[in-house]
Amino acid sequence: MKTNKAKIINDPVHGFITLDSELLYDIVAHRYFQRLARIKQLGLSCIVYPGAMHSRFLHALGAMSLMKKAIGVLRGKGVQITDEEAVAAEAAILLHDIGHGPFSHELEHFIIEGVGHETLSELFMERVNQELVGRITMAIEIFKGTYEKKFLHQLVSSQLDMDRLDYLSRDSFFAGVSEGIVGTERIINMLNVHGDNLVVDEKGIYSIEKFIISRRLMHWQVYLHKTVIAADEVMRNILRRARKLINEGKPLPCTETLRYFFVNNLTLNDLKNDETIIERFSLLDDSDIVSSAKQWMSCDDFVLATLSKQLINRQLPCIEVRTAPISDELVTEYQKRFAEKYGVSAEESEYFVMHGKLENHAYDFQDQEIEILFKDGRCVGISEASDQLDHHFLEKTVTKYYICYPKEFRE
Repeated sequence: MKTNKAKIINDPVHGFITLDSELLYDIVAHRYFQRLARIKQLGLSCIVYPGAMHSRFLHALGAMSLMKKAIGVLRGKGVQITDEEAVAAEAAILLHDIGHGPFSHELEHFIIEGVGHETLSELFMERVNQELVGRITMAIEIFKGTYEKKFLHQLVSSQLDMDRLDYLSRDSFFAGVSEGIVGTERIINMLNVHGDNLVVDEKGIYSIEKFIISRRLMHWQVYLHKTVIAADEVMRNILRRARKLINEGKPLPCTETLRYFFVNNLTLNDLKNDETIIERFSLLDDSDIVSSAKQWMSCDDFVLATLSKQLINRQLPCIEVRTAPISDELVTEYQKRFAEKYGVSAEESEYFVMHGKLENHAYDFQDQEIEILFKDGRCVGISEASDQLDHHFLEKTVTKYYICYPKEFRE
């Protein structure tokens, strides 16, 4: 029986999204891509913003929709993009996040130490390409930046790509905040290509300024919200404790997929040499963490049970954010107080007093600058073209420091 592979998906952010290619349909229907529907785009941000329950699946579709629009705009300005290249670019952005683990960035490098989602995405793409008999080879080249037309890669990954344009609008929409609202349609309509580089026509400069400022604001307002940071710390400590107990031979219940990654100290070489690991990783999503933590609430380990209750019941520790580094003496004081009150060891008290730093920068001069194309043919970086965003503002990294400790110790 022949399957209708032309589909329309109703997206609350961008409206109707069309899958008008058999290849795009096959990617979306693939089990690896379907897994993204079980991974939250903003991890534990829903603890603060209850509406932020949207998935990586939705984000990938939205980014693909913006890619389709961008290609249409560039073609209208005389940029040569073949039909095969257009579909490949849409496939590349569709697959750009396929390697994300549970709760997205919150557990980055944690499930497999030192291996980020970009590396995993490449490995997933290679597997998908094998199953699709080489049909996404060009998409992988565009994703990696090895394809001959550089601007296609910049549409997928740069300081002004379809990924960022979608997640700012989408995250703002679902979180219910205004900080991420940018002129997405106008920015896309101002895109152009100059010397094989993606640029922005002069008329779009103010929209780019708003885009850069919005990224900075969204980090403080949503992505680095202090309550979300506290929840992240609790979740990571839950998994650290569970991994320790399981590797010590404690009979701890959890999903078999999660147990596999706990007991095996996997490396990047393991991933490349053993294809079954990627298949196992594809079975791992948010539900493994949540269902396991719910079981651990009643386990006989005080540390794991207490942390699990904190996360599941949203009984999070207090968190203070400061402009100066947290002193070792303060951390030690809180840990000592906790150990004395609850009769745990100094090592166990470390699970309940955490500290670290937050960094926020909206622009990276180590990456290629966003370039503005003037009517006279000049093409200059946004730091030179803008009278609002000078080099000092753009390169500035704001660093803050935090400490998490039990609420009963709050004075």
